This record gives sequence, structure tokens and C-alpha cells, in this order.
Amino acid sequence: MCQAAATYLAVAGIACAGTIVEASTNPVVSQISDGGLLNGGIAIAGVGAIAALAAILVSSDPSKRREQMSMDAGGDEMESVKNYFNTTGYDRWRKIYGETDDVNKVQLDIRTGHAQTVEKVLAWMRAEGNLKNCTVADCGCGTGSLAIPLALDGAAVHATDISSSMVGEAEMRYKALVADGAQAPEVAPRFEAMDLETASGKYHTVACLDVMIHYPQEKADDMITHLASLAEERVILSFAPKTLALSALKRVGEFFPGPSKATRAYLHREEDVEAALAKAGWKVTNREMTSTQFYYSRLLEAKRV
Repeated sequence: MCQAAATYLAVAGIACAGTIVEASTNPVVSQISDGGLLNGGIAIAGVGAIAALAAILVSSDPSKRREQMSMDAGGDEMESVKNYFNTTGYDRWRKIYGETDDVNKVQLDIRTGHAQTVEKVLAWMRAEGNLKNCTVADCGCGTGSLAIPLALDGAAVHATDISSSMVGEAEMRYKALVADGAQAPEVAPRFEAMDLETASGKYHTVACLDVMIHYPQEKADDMITHLASLAEERVILSFAPKTLALSALKRVGEFFPGPSKATRAYLHREEDVEAALAKAGWKVTNREMTSTQFYYSRLLEAKRV
């Protein structure tokens, strides 16, 4: 599962302006992206564009679209997520997390924002000293944005993702870096396709970045409890924060899904995530916020009480 999938609004096509840019084949949407929402408000777009936009919003039904995806996967929402990240989602996020110039403004902004989140995690972990043989589970590793630098720092990394395509890409990138001269760790990283619920073992640190966006709060609580049970010293989570402003952006963006953004997305209140950690016996000791134009991610580090 793409790491970006869980905590920033553009992940599932729910950043308002970002979604509009990528769905600009619609003439009304294009007009708004050229002169309306992107430049300070719907009012600038003009009365005609607003009326047409209203018609689109009335005729669109994002909930039915998501339900159809789930039905196509046998009613299993997580299976639909896996299918997405093994097909069109894989192609999209491989580009975003790569080094290619073949990305648009929104995708480049997402790449920048996600990289900032990863750097914050790396800074937290490196600040505590040598990572040699430190056991780390990167759950929802995506293409390896966090797992690979941790492994090259010497950590013993188990990188998992619901998408076999994503985790295969991560392993390929790691091996390419080693082949090009990067120092391989004493304990080679393991890359394995599995969902969060299947993850097992004991690790010094368990990290899960930008994955909670696929879980409603009731399931997110169970997921947090499970991930915390795998950690001995530290849990690191990131998620899309649920605020009034971001919830509004999400709602508008859902009406303009674009061709490659089709999974359901959930925002989470920081106090709910912190409460789930506390219930599992963990206390938040560090917190950060990454905000770019189209990427919003709350990052928490927790340690045992």
C-alpha cells in the first residue's frame, strides 16, 4: 500500500485543488482550476462555472463509486485497495515516489511533502544513535521511501505492504542501490507482501506512514492496537488529520476523482489516534505536521508508558 496512501489528502484524489488539476479534462473543472479555486476562491470562476459545477456535484455520487469498487472486489474494501495498488495505483505512485520528471505540479508537491515526512522520521531515529541491527517493521512500506534508507543505515528492516507490486518495487530499488555501491547492512532487509492485520513478530520500532487513510476510525483503533503489540520501544504513525477545513477539501475532491484515484479515504482526529495509543499503553512523545500545497500529514512518535 502506498505510504502516501494514508495521510495526505492528495493520496486518494481528495486534495481539492489537486484533484481539480488532475481532472481538468472536464471544461468546467478546467475553468475553475485555471481561474477559480486555485487562485483564491470559487467566486473568481464566474457564475456560469459555478452553476455548471453545482450540476456536476448533484449528479456525482462518490459513495456509490467507492461501493462499486468494493463490490468488484467481492465486498472487501481492503481487497479493493490491494487491487488498486497492484494496478493503476502502482503506476501512479511509482512515478510520484521515483525521480522521473514525468509528474505534474500536484504529484511533485506530494513527492516533496512525503519526503519531508520521511526525513522527520529518519531524524527522530538517527538522533538516538547507531541504528545498526535495530529491528524495524515498516508496515505499508510502499516503494521503500522509509525502509530503504533505514536499511542502508544498518537497521534490520522488515518491510511489508498489501500490494505485491509496491513491495516488489521497494525490493528492486534497494537492490539497485546496493549494486551501485551502497553499503549493505549486516542483516539484509526483508520485503514481503502482506496486510497490516497479518504482520507479526517483535521489533524495536514499528512505523506505519500514510496508511491509516484506508481505515475508518473503528478499524484504525484495532490497527493501532495490533501495530503497538508488535513494538517493544517505539511506534511511529502518520495520518491525514481530521479538521473542518481539510474535511471540506476532502468532500469537494471526492466529486473529481480523476482516472487513477479511486480508493476511499478517511481522515482521523489526532485525539482519537492518541487515545488509541494510550489505551494500548503508549504515550506520544513527539509530534510533527507536514503541510505543503496538496499534502497534509500529522506524524506521531509514541513510546511505552
